[in-house]
Amino acid sequence: MKLHLTVETVTQRIRERSRVTRTAYLERLSRATDRKPGAERLGCANVAHAFAALPANDKLRVVAERAPNLGIVTAFNDILSAHAPLHRYPDIIKQEANKLGATAQVAGGVPAMCDGVTQGTPGMELSLFSRDVIAMATAVALSHDVFDCALMLGVCDKIVPGLLIGALHFGHLPTVFVPAGPMTSGLSNNEKAKVREKAAQGLVGRAELLQAESQAYHGSGTCTFYGTANSNQMLLEAMGLHVPGTAFINPGAAMREELTREAVRTVLGITKKKRFAPIGAVVDERCIVNAMVALLATGGSTNHLIHWVAVARAAGIVIDWDDFSALSDVVPLLTRVYPNGSADVNQFQAAGGPGFVIQELLEGGFMHADVLTVRAGGLREFTTIPATQSDGVTLHWAPAGASKDDSVARPASAPFSAHGGLKLLQGNLGRSVIKVSAVPEDRHVVEAPCRVFDSQEALHQAFNANELNRDVVCVVRWQGPKANGMPELHKLTPPLAVLQGKGFKVALVTDGRMSGASGKVPAAIHVSPEAAAGGPLAKVRDGDVIRLDATSGTLQVLVSAAEWEARPLAPMPESLCSANAIGMGRELFAAMRRNALTAEAGACSWL
Repeated sequence: MKLHLTVETVTQRIRERSRVTRTAYLERLSRATDRKPGAERLGCANVAHAFAALPANDKLRVVAERAPNLGIVTAFNDILSAHAPLHRYPDIIKQEANKLGATAQVAGGVPAMCDGVTQGTPGMELSLFSRDVIAMATAVALSHDVFDCALMLGVCDKIVPGLLIGALHFGHLPTVFVPAGPMTSGLSNNEKAKVREKAAQGLVGRAELLQAESQAYHGSGTCTFYGTANSNQMLLEAMGLHVPGTAFINPGAAMREELTREAVRTVLGITKKKRFAPIGAVVDERCIVNAMVALLATGGSTNHLIHWVAVARAAGIVIDWDDFSALSDVVPLLTRVYPNGSADVNQFQAAGGPGFVIQELLEGGFMHADVLTVRAGGLREFTTIPATQSDGVTLHWAPAGASKDDSVARPASAPFSAHGGLKLLQGNLGRSVIKVSAVPEDRHVVEAPCRVFDSQEALHQAFNANELNRDVVCVVRWQGPKANGMPELHKLTPPLAVLQGKGFKVALVTDGRMSGASGKVPAAIHVSPEAAAGGPLAKVRDGDVIRLDATSGTLQVLVSAAEWEARPLAPMPESLCSANAIGMGRELFAAMRRNALTAEAGACSWL
C-alpha cells in the first residue's frame, strides 16, 4: 500500500527540521560503533574491575574468547505491580546468554515510581522529572562501556520513556525492550469509575472504595486500562523495539519466560551478525512517525505528546504538536479500550492487539514499512501474534488476521472514527491538547464562565462546598513543569465527572497533566506556555467565559483583544512557591524545575 500523503509530508518535514541535529547524532553513533569491544579497548585494571564478580568461565568468554557481553538495565521494584515480575528476569537472561556463548551483567537499576500510588500527593510532583532521572540512571549504568548490546527491563509511565532516552544516548548498542505484561482482568474499569464517582459524592465510604480499587488492582502486571504504561507498550511494538507481540502477554502466561529468552536471542542475533540495527539507527524519523501514528490510532495517553517529543530529541529528531495534529487529521481511530471504551487491554489483546493495529495501519498506508527493527523481518513481523507449539516452549508467530471483536478493534476500512484520538487546541490561552477519543461528541464544545483555581485541592474544596453545580470551565493553573513539576491531576476526574453527570457543561483547562486514564470530561491540558513562565493562564479571572472547541481546535477566553492585552499577569502565589519546593524530596528537583522546557518541547531538563 502506498504511503499516505500526509504521513509522507509530515515525515519529510521532520526530516528537514532535524537534518543538522540528526546528522550530528549519527556521526556520534558511528564513532562509537567503530571502536573495539570494551574488554580489548579498556585498560587492564578497568577490565579486571568490570568482570571481577563474573564466574571464571564467563571471564574466559568475555575476555579471552571475545564473547558478546550483554548489559541489563532493570527498573525492577515490587511496589509497581507491572515491574514485580522483573525480579526473575536477570537470571533468565544470564542463563540464556550463557547457552548462546555470551555473558550478561546487570549494568544498573533505575528508579521507578507508581503514579497510581502518588496521585494527588506531593510525591506526584516528582513524577514527570523521574523520567529524566531514569534516563540519567540508564546512562550511568551503560557508562561502564563494556557492553556489546543491552536489554531494557521496564513497563510503566515514565520508566519506558526514560529508559529509551537513556538508551538513545548509547545509540551504538543493539537494544531490545523487555516487558512483563498486564495483570489479568479484575473489576472492570467502568465499574471502578462508577464507585469513584459515588465516593466523590459521599454515597460510599472508604471501605467500599478501597474494596473496589483492590478488586481492580489485584495482582502482578500492568494496570489493565489503556493509560500511559500500556500506551508505552503499543508504541514500542510500532517502533520495532520488542520481540513482536510481547506487549500484552500476562506475567503468568506459559510463554512469558520464553519471550524473555527470545529477547536475548534477538539482541545477540543483531550483535553477532553485525547487522546494522543499533537502537540509534532503528529510531529514525520514520520510526518516530510510526509511534505517533500508533498512538493516535489507539487513542493512547496524552502524556506521550510530552514523552515522545523528548524521546525524539534524544535521537536528534525534532517533532512538535503540529506534527501530531496533522497526523491526527488523517489517522483513523481503530480501537476502543478504556478510557476510550469499555474493554481492557486483555480484551484488546484477544481481539488482535498490537499486531492487528500495525497490520491495519501498514495496509492502509499510515505507517512506514521500510524501517529497521530489532528483527530481520522488519515491521511486518510485528503484525503477528506469538504462541507456543505443542511442547509449550517453542515459539511461533501467526498473522493477526481479522479482528476477533470489532467492538474493540476495527479495520482501517471501517474505523471507529476517521480521525485520531488526540486534538491540538490553539487560541489566546496558548496551545494545548485534548484526548477526544474518550469524550462524547456532544461534549466536544463547551462554552461557560470559568472558575480559577491555584491548586487541585482548591477545586476539590469548591466541589465539596457545592460551588460548582453549574456550567463551568475549571481553570487549574500553576501546574506546569516550572511551577511544580507538572503532576497528573487525575484526582480531578471523579468530581468533574459527577458534575457532567448532573447535566452541566463542564471542562478542565490546565497547564498540568491528566493521567493516561483521563476520560469523558473535556480537558484542555498541557497548556503552553505555562502560567509560571508568563503564559496567558496567569491572566484569567473568575467569570471569564472560555470556549473549548475540540471540533475546530480552538481554546479561547472570550475577552476583547484590547482588554486581554492590557491585563497584567498574576504572580504565582507565594504560598505555592514555598509549598512546591519543600518536602517529599522536592528540594532535590529545584534545578530541573528551573531548567525545564515547555511541555511541547518535551519538558526536558537536559537540553
